[in-house]
Amino acid sequence: MASIYDYSVPATDGTEVKLADYKGKVMVIVNTATGCGFTPHYEPLEKMYENYHEQGLEIIDVPCNQFAGQTPGTDEEIHEFCTLKYNTQFPQMKKSDVNGENELPLYTYLKSQKGFEGFGKGPKALMMSGLLKTIDKDYKNNPNIKWNSTKFVVDREGNVVARFEPTADMKNLEECVKSLL
Repeated sequence: MASIYDYSVPATDGTEVKLADYKGKVMVIVNTATGCGFTPHYEPLEKMYENYHEQGLEIIDVPCNQFAGQTPGTDEEIHEFCTLKYNTQFPQMKKSDVNGENELPLYTYLKSQKGFEGFGKGPKALMMSGLLKTIDKDYKNNPNIKWNSTKFVVDREGNVVARFEPTADMKNLEECVKSLL
């Protein structure tokens, strides 16, 4: 049976980052965008990285342009935006697909481990539900990534323990991470 440690992610320099190198660490794997309403999630992600990296947190940032073309730049432009605007220090991977025929095998695995469980409640959840109904009428019944800033949390043993949709409160993500460190 496959494990998270069997996968790798392409780095911006073309090399493969093996997730096996993160054995024993807590990982947050997130698909990001530079021109999205959820782009400000970079700020709490960076703060978590600064606060918990020494305790074993790794954040794996996978820029993705599959959602309304909100990550149009090159890998270099994306990196420059994130470091200048949000001071990000965590590793940023090569821009990649998270759904469809060209999706990273890692994302096929992540979605098989934690499917979509809803957007929760509140205005952002209602907005996302309305938007998704126009894109995929069956969105509630498939595990696909629905939008930018979907986060998967992996514990120190390599288990995918949680999936946070972009509408989830970032404090809940932080609490989950802290409980695993």
